[in-house]
Amino acid sequence: MNLTAHRCAWSANTPSRLFLRSGILLFLFRCITASTNNSYLENWQARFIEQSPRHDVARRGPPSTDDDKVPLVVTNNCDMTIWPGTATQAGLGPGTGGFELQPGESKNLTVGSNWQGRVWGRTNCTVNGESCACQTGDCFAKLDCEFSGAVPATLVEFNLAGGVNGMQTFYDISLVDGYNLPVGIEHIPSGNTSFVPPNLTNAACVATAGWLYDNSPTGTYYSNETYPIPLEKKETNDMLSKWCPWRNLAFPPQKPSDGIYPYPDDNIQRPSFSPCKSACATTGTDRDCCIGKYHDPNICKPSIYSTNVKAMCPDAYSFAFDDRSSTFIVPKGGGWEIIWCPAGRSTDILNQLAAQMYELASAGQLSELSMRRLGNVSFVNARKEYAGGVSAGASLYCPLFLPFVASWLVLVMT
Repeated sequence: MNLTAHRCAWSANTPSRLFLRSGILLFLFRCITASTNNSYLENWQARFIEQSPRHDVARRGPPSTDDDKVPLVVTNNCDMTIWPGTATQAGLGPGTGGFELQPGESKNLTVGSNWQGRVWGRTNCTVNGESCACQTGDCFAKLDCEFSGAVPATLVEFNLAGGVNGMQTFYDISLVDGYNLPVGIEHIPSGNTSFVPPNLTNAACVATAGWLYDNSPTGTYYSNETYPIPLEKKETNDMLSKWCPWRNLAFPPQKPSDGIYPYPDDNIQRPSFSPCKSACATTGTDRDCCIGKYHDPNICKPSIYSTNVKAMCPDAYSFAFDDRSSTFIVPKGGGWEIIWCPAGRSTDILNQLAAQMYELASAGQLSELSMRRLGNVSFVNARKEYAGGVSAGASLYCPLFLPFVASWLVLVMT
């Protein structure tokens, strides 16, 4: 074999060699682009959260006629009575800590524009005057809560005066304290926020069997076809009935005494209403609660509970250091409706539309191109693969194949 001849043939700028060289350079370009884009989108919320000013002293409220008011509507779409609770951490609250809400009813509240607080739903309560003892979300058996509810409870959290100048609204759906009810958040636009499309604001977490709808290209219970909301597409009602780790169940069903079903790998039918405690609430350990030496996002990692939460409710805040990737940041203004038991599917906004969310938080507005894209069903659905405008495939395979590709590049360039 004439090795010299083969080397000369390989060294020539043949069409196949030029094609291979172009392909390698294109792969490297996509890797570099994906890496650059990921770097600015990864945990982008942290920059805004860290810049938030100090909060005002908490006041019960409600706002007076002279105060700057923000509408806060609480709606019960469940098939049972619930008893929502509210807690004010800073600013001017709604003037109530809790109330009864029949199926189909709404409660119209107002809070101050500087309000920071949370709302949760209490279930299976026994009420006697001002006493209200609840199976989930209980607040020391009081109807008018003075403190946050007991675990497990799905939370909706707001900071209406976030950002450097207090001109942004931060909010999230939190399952850090566990899960008891599905919930959705709907923005009520005002003059200065009417341009913000609902597929950047209207989040939902549906993790209860029976409330899950089939896949839809346009959105959830409160969506519209003009601005389709990106949704989680993999979960089924059967999966939702089993997602909570057995040891995290607030009320695990009884097992047979004869040991037919070995713990924990059994097949016992769970009830349709099956509240789930978080990992921290279940074990109380430093590792699961991210305290002590684990109070570091580089050390404290998500548990099985948190991983399951993210699979079902991608937009939900699942453990202590998940807030930096689970916080919605929008311009200050407008009001909010909290919908308990929104039939539909969980949203996947923060992942699929990360680039547009970042643009809105950074600039306080959206470009014409972004508005057109947000109204395009094909674009919104495509973000599942290219979350935030970045190729998920490139992000996954570049680190694996980059050394081999670099070696080939050296070979074909010489």
